[in-house]
Amino acid sequence: MPLMETVKPKFHPRPPMRIEELGVPEPLLVDLFLRRAMLEGTSSLSSLCENLKLALPIIDRIFRQTRDQKLLDVKGMEGDDYRFSLTSTGRGLASDRFRISQYSAAAPVSLKSYQDSVIAQRATVIINRPTLREALSDLVVPDRLLDELGPAIVSQSSLFLYGPSGNGKTSIAERLHRVYKDYILVPRAVEVDSQIITLFDPVVHHSIEPQPWDIDPRWVMCSRPCIVVGGELVSSMLELRLESTTGTYAAPIQMKANNGIFIIDDFGRQMMSPRELLNRWIVPLDRHIDYLTLSYGVKFPIPFELLVIFSTNFDPRDLADDAFFRRIQNKIYVDPVTGMVFDEILSRAIKGRRIPMDSSVPEYFKKRAMELGNHELRACYPLDICKLLEAICRYESQAPVLNVDNLERALQLYFAPID
Repeated sequence: MPLMETVKPKFHPRPPMRIEELGVPEPLLVDLFLRRAMLEGTSSLSSLCENLKLALPIIDRIFRQTRDQKLLDVKGMEGDDYRFSLTSTGRGLASDRFRISQYSAAAPVSLKSYQDSVIAQRATVIINRPTLREALSDLVVPDRLLDELGPAIVSQSSLFLYGPSGNGKTSIAERLHRVYKDYILVPRAVEVDSQIITLFDPVVHHSIEPQPWDIDPRWVMCSRPCIVVGGELVSSMLELRLESTTGTYAAPIQMKANNGIFIIDDFGRQMMSPRELLNRWIVPLDRHIDYLTLSYGVKFPIPFELLVIFSTNFDPRDLADDAFFRRIQNKIYVDPVTGMVFDEILSRAIKGRRIPMDSSVPEYFKKRAMELGNHELRACYPLDICKLLEAICRYESQAPVLNVDNLERALQLYFAPID
């Protein structure tokens, strides 16, 4: 979406012009300056401004300070810009600092700035049934389900989706981020106790282009994140991870998901047990604050401002106790679909894949699916069967056609009995 169509973020930091305005220790900035200059070989003020995301007055001050300490060798001028490299003393100092930390990118923001930004950028959603239906327009969602989802999204409190598999719980959860019409600012890195935590992740933080010209470049304007984890979730993913090769910390996934959505899919199938996860998050879910710990024991708080969505096909009573469910105000059952909804899903599936269908197929499909599929219709059946049908027809070197014979063959593959 072009920048002109965005809603201006609630948090809008201006580029600092003085070191004191950055809120991070000056020695850390000097280390960054030296490490970056060492990597570049022959450097310039403009290059360091660009790579460290700091204004020229700040870079110039560090330049003059390190030059006076005989750490820099000035080569000359290019226009109004200095060209310089490190002296042998400067290279020695930079190498020492490089062994402690290899981080040589954007200067971090302070922990307080990050905390303030997350609080300031709490999501405010104005939505009703028509706008929610539009956000989920590529799914067939009954009004009852829309009217249960709507208040949960407005409240921005955690959500528990449960019910038989194949009825769209994950599909619904992944599309709920569409209700957000604004953008947020995410710091590239955060400083805590002179340690650097890298936060901006282009995999989950989708930046807009061009970036606003008048914001502090240590921040990136992004759409609100939506992170999905499944069975791969382990307890270490919820904690700071010290990268031994770089000497920096990687932010945990819930910190990356702040001001957005965090989906735990197939809840109950994670490598960490449900009880372990719930014990870890019972305070954050209740008080909207989490605590992280550096490798040497320093603990600090971060806001926990995200919409957490649990999605499962397990019986909820097998996963958690009353203390947990008291903190999850929105518990929504996603049931098998009705015949009318099933017909609409089938119609969309064949139109999207351009598959001709005989008029007798819809009723036959529902009848056989009820017989073979535990006496219920599930939202996943039409698309799954269409994919099988296409594979069968390609194997037979035929154009795909959804008739009773092809449907029955696909159904026998799909519902093969497993003892």
